[in-house]
Amino acid sequence: MSQANVRLVEGIYAASEKRDIAAIFAVLADDAELVQSTEVPWGGTYRGREGVMRFFGLLMSHVATRVEVERFIDAGDHVVAVGRTRGTVVATGAPLDVAVSHVWRVRDGKAVRAEFYIDNPTMLAALAAPKAR
Repeated sequence: MSQANVRLVEGIYAASEKRDIAAIFAVLADDAELVQSTEVPWGGTYRGREGVMRFFGLLMSHVATRVEVERFIDAGDHVVAVGRTRGTVVATGAPLDVAVSHVWRVRDGKAVRAEFYIDNPTMLAALAAPKAR
């Protein structure tokens, strides 16, 4: 089952790359929970489909990024995506390149929880950087 979980999470990133929200919601549990450190402006705990939409809306109001997964770690009912998020800060155009590890929990073929761990100091420095020229 765990390889199926890896494929499910790989599909979430592929759908995200295409901005295919319907494909993402198709594999998220109705009560899915997303957690991000409150050190960043979009941080917090978000529950359910409305919460997921709120999270991504806040995220995209601050940064325009894409996650580049370097590898997936199969941990049974958990899948860890290790990589980088690269892009720009919306307010300033400043570039960002931040190490990330995302821990997903899968139950009954649905993603039920995601914890997004990022290099907070690097992200906060990018958010505070002066406007790009």
